[in-house]
Amino acid sequence: MTEHTNRQFSADLEAVRSQFLEMGGIVETMIQDAVEALQTGDLALVERVRDHEREVNRHEVEIDERIGLLIARHQPTAVDLRTLLSVSKMLTDMERCGDEAEKIAKVARRLHEANSLYEPVVELRHMGKGVSLMIRDMLDSFARHDPMQAAAVVRSDREVDKEWKAALRHMVTYMIEDPRGISKSIELVFIARALERIGDHAKNMAERVIYLVRGDDVRHTGLKYTERAARGELAEEPLGGGLGVPAATAAPDAAPEN
Repeated sequence: MTEHTNRQFSADLEAVRSQFLEMGGIVETMIQDAVEALQTGDLALVERVRDHEREVNRHEVEIDERIGLLIARHQPTAVDLRTLLSVSKMLTDMERCGDEAEKIAKVARRLHEANSLYEPVVELRHMGKGVSLMIRDMLDSFARHDPMQAAAVVRSDREVDKEWKAALRHMVTYMIEDPRGISKSIELVFIARALERIGDHAKNMAERVIYLVRGDDVRHTGLKYTERAARGELAEEPLGGGLGVPAATAAPDAAPEN
């Protein structure tokens, strides 16, 4: 590529990164607003989440188009191609986080419209704050190219999973003790499940950050392997020109940790 083309490519690549970060910031706000609407019944927050969901969809389409054009026009080298492929994969997870936030907001509306005296059967604000923080930390790790922070996000998903299971046990117990609350409890199960899924998507994106920075695909390899990859401790460079295939001698742990 000529110097001019290089400068244009760099500018376009940075525009993709910046727009993805903007999209992620909107999704983080959506999660916070949806959980707050559940607690307070503020229907203005529900409408704001719905408006933001349309904005997130627009960002997804625009970024996808930009990535396609960059690959077609510039035929980027391995490192830049890895960045574009990573963002392309992360886009799907980020958009789905927005979808889950919208689901939470819709359930919050139903709960509060059906019962003006609604009180939550189980406290979900802490879980909501946890997954919102995972999104924020993942975006920060992406912006700073920090694989260690990304690995910490992967580890955080364990706590979210524990909270999901605890919330489910709590709500099942409540339904057994008071069958009149079954309908409300089922709605809260849907919300807790949506929050757990947001945590999963944040974990997926954090794994992509590690791939982007280190070139190691850590999906389905377990937490120990993920943290070793983040620290750059794998024995050999990845095969396949640094496009994310783990080294042949750096096998995952025999019993991967989820």
